[in-house]
Amino acid sequence: MNTLAHPVGRNCLPAASPLRHLLARKVLTTVLRRVPVRVLLPGGDPLNVPDPRLFPDPPTIEIVRPADLARRLAANPKIGIGEAYMAGDWRAREGTDLAAALLPFAQRMTTAVPPALQRLRHLVDLRLPEARRNTLSGSRQNIRDHYDLSNDLFAAFLDETLSYSSALFGHGRPWSSQSLAKAQLRKVNAVLDLAGVRNGTRVLEIGTGWGTLAIEAARRGADVTSITLSAEQADLARQRVADAGLTDNVDIRLQDYREVNGAYDAVVSVEMIEAVGEEYWPEYFTAIDQLLAPGGTAAIQAILMSHDRYLATRRSYGWIQKHIFPGGLIPSAEAVGASVRTHTDLRVTGVTRFGPHYAETLRRWRESFTTAWPKITRLGFDETFRRKWEFYLAYSEAGFASGYLDVAHFQLRRPLS
Repeated sequence: MNTLAHPVGRNCLPAASPLRHLLARKVLTTVLRRVPVRVLLPGGDPLNVPDPRLFPDPPTIEIVRPADLARRLAANPKIGIGEAYMAGDWRAREGTDLAAALLPFAQRMTTAVPPALQRLRHLVDLRLPEARRNTLSGSRQNIRDHYDLSNDLFAAFLDETLSYSSALFGHGRPWSSQSLAKAQLRKVNAVLDLAGVRNGTRVLEIGTGWGTLAIEAARRGADVTSITLSAEQADLARQRVADAGLTDNVDIRLQDYREVNGAYDAVVSVEMIEAVGEEYWPEYFTAIDQLLAPGGTAAIQAILMSHDRYLATRRSYGWIQKHIFPGGLIPSAEAVGASVRTHTDLRVTGVTRFGPHYAETLRRWRESFTTAWPKITRLGFDETFRRKWEFYLAYSEAGFASGYLDVAHFQLRRPLS
């Protein structure tokens, strides 16, 4: 099993010009003056000291290999910081949670680098590689590269519903005391309620996952067509549907949303739009519009960022895209609304945000991933993979905990005529 598509070891250090080294050093020292995280050099000497009056116990990061870290940051700071963690060039100090160490950076994402230096971002920004565009063939490869890693991998850290999207926790009790599986089913039922799914509803699900939403919709008496580009997901989802005795109600297909025909009363799509790519949002929403019967309703769960950050990052290529979700792009609520208005007859009739719930969901996944690592490593995944996913989960958790990232349910309606 190839668990590392992009080598990042010491023998694969990127080259960078003296100018880029100088710029990276300038950015790093500027950021560390603005972000309250203590950074220690090998041997324990501090690289920076946050004001103890304001931050008496800041999270602490240890740099293990300063020269290697500097070379990765000089080559590309947006990608290099994550690859340096994958390679072991830096780590959270014992006693500091990785997400807690990343949270102050996420909270200051728009202010840590001053405007004068931000204007130089074009010197380091990369474009999405042509091979990662979400064409019909490109989408299939992008999905396979993440979701076909191994069903056993995902089962090791997800709850028993195998839901790989934000849960929705209940009111009245601390979230930490609530069952993740029940919170995931609460989310699934919220999506189905939003789409008006009931007995006899013809449902199209874009993005099967491992079948939980399709199963719950079928239990309501709906007839479900669910599409995915992941062969691994499709195989297990079909088995789970069969085990639930719902094969006659659920049709799971290996199919792109651009290849679907028919008319449906409801379309549901949970955290699929992030994999569509901005270039193809018009086709995605047009497909939903054309597949919905008159008067039909769509319910979409989408990860979001603020519109200004979306505009600033939409043309760049970052660590998450390179190592976790190739071809992906997180939209803003404004971008979703604009695409719907411009390319369809649909109307956005409701938006419900619940970003903090995702931070808790990711915390649970990372905790389970860490606990399950001895089992995961027996599947053939190496230490670099462990650090990659540890960084991915912690980085994402910090994004939602800080409010830099959000997640929402969108309700879209198609007019009766």
